[in-house]
Amino acid sequence: MSDYTGLYGSSSPHDHAAHTTSSIMRDVAFALMPILIFATLYFGWKALLLTVISVASSVFWEWLFEKLLKKPITITDFSAVVTGMLLAFNLPVSAPWWLPVIGTAFAILLVKQLFGGIGKNFMNPALAARCFLLVSFPTIMMTFPVDGMTAATPLAYLKTGALDQAPGYVSCFLGVINGSFGETSKILILLGGMYLIVRKVIDWRIPVGFLGTVFILSYLFGGDGLYQILTGGVMLGAFFMATDYSTSPMNQAGRLIYGIGCGLMTVIIRFFGSYPEGASFSILFMNVVTPLIDRYTVRRVYGTGKQHLFKSAKNAKEGEKP
Repeated sequence: MSDYTGLYGSSSPHDHAAHTTSSIMRDVAFALMPILIFATLYFGWKALLLTVISVASSVFWEWLFEKLLKKPITITDFSAVVTGMLLAFNLPVSAPWWLPVIGTAFAILLVKQLFGGIGKNFMNPALAARCFLLVSFPTIMMTFPVDGMTAATPLAYLKTGALDQAPGYVSCFLGVINGSFGETSKILILLGGMYLIVRKVIDWRIPVGFLGTVFILSYLFGGDGLYQILTGGVMLGAFFMATDYSTSPMNQAGRLIYGIGCGLMTVIIRFFGSYPEGASFSILFMNVVTPLIDRYTVRRVYGTGKQHLFKSAKNAKEGEKP
């Protein structure tokens, strides 16, 4: 008789995916590295230190939570590393060392792990932590020093009407401006985003819908569309945070709608709100709307209607027959 010890069976299909969680997160971390190198050279060693602390604390919180609850340890999938990097990139270089520790605790423990871990969180952990820190420590999060002197960001100049003091297009594109140290160099963010698109890690529909909407609506509202996408965190958010798998729609049409929604909310906040930035809050808002987008953009199975799909899923969940 044949010995089948060690063999496991599973239901079909058995097609292998092109990416794994680890490979995806490694690609994202790789795409973020040039941005970190530039930030270290331009803003100084403090940018690197804050990133290292943020990544280390993010990995620690995930390990500690899973260790205490006797869950499988998942720190090797690089998702905590990416969360730590993205959170650090949303901080000013003047932030104290303990700020990313608090931020990553909020991101990993509250937003990610308490909802079931990777793939089950309903909003982007790094962005949620960034908004938490902004509300809790507004003075620290909104202080951007240059050569020891506090200076405004380009969006702040626009908001106050000081257009003559705002940096030009080239400075914004290259990243030699003030702001959170990971969101200034638009050329490196764009190159990193293109790398992820070519690698098929992210869908181009989300960043194109996001940036295209900001560009067009800004002109319609009397602003400068190009300057709006070259300033603030809109480009970093479009490529690296709005594209988070677990918090963005599952199908192509939904992703385009989602990206357009992010751009619409960003423009509304920037032009009609008191806060000069809006990318973070717009992405979090659309994260919450994602299940609704999925519901109404789900692809119809031949011979059935959309309502049948949701009824079948609901019955299966309740242990009934579809």
